[in-house]
Amino acid sequence: MHTMSSFLLFILFTIFSTFFFSIDGVLIRQFFKADKKKEEETHLHFFFHDILSGKSPSAVRIIGAPNSSLSSFGSTLMIDDALTEKQDPTSKIIGRAQGFYSVAAQQEIALLMVMSFQFVEGQYKGSSISILGRNPVMNDVREMPIVGGTGLFRFARGYVLAHTVWFDANTGDAIVEYNVYVSQTS
Repeated sequence: MHTMSSFLLFILFTIFSTFFFSIDGVLIRQFFKADKKKEEETHLHFFFHDILSGKSPSAVRIIGAPNSSLSSFGSTLMIDDALTEKQDPTSKIIGRAQGFYSVAAQQEIALLMVMSFQFVEGQYKGSSISILGRNPVMNDVREMPIVGGTGLFRFARGYVLAHTVWFDANTGDAIVEYNVYVSQTS
């Protein structure tokens, strides 16, 4: 009987140690760190002003076939677009969208967006959110992933919803409403 209980205790110990310990203690460290991490979720709302016209455009073409349109496959634009509190271009600038986008589809107008939202005002000043994703611009609302961030958004993840609120077909200028849903560990 004593041998049976010793054997049972040995089996339970082996199972416990297999599930909760590892050779380098990674599972133990993750177990204790999990209690200290706090997940924060933030919703941000602002407007993105993509200006291709005028004396000081915020988006300029850097790659594209000669004599092709801006919507031609492969066309790439570098951006430094204002992010504002309201749709009005003269409203308060809270940040900049910096990066590039390329026409990445041949059968529709879909962009590959590679950009960082750099915040220059308010509680997120000095922090950024990085976006990398597909933007099928003819859809009313487009979802793109958040792949990281800096400052208060370090280790960020989440998604953005983009909705074009104004577009000038003659110039390519656009105003896009962004709803940003970001989670980060503090």
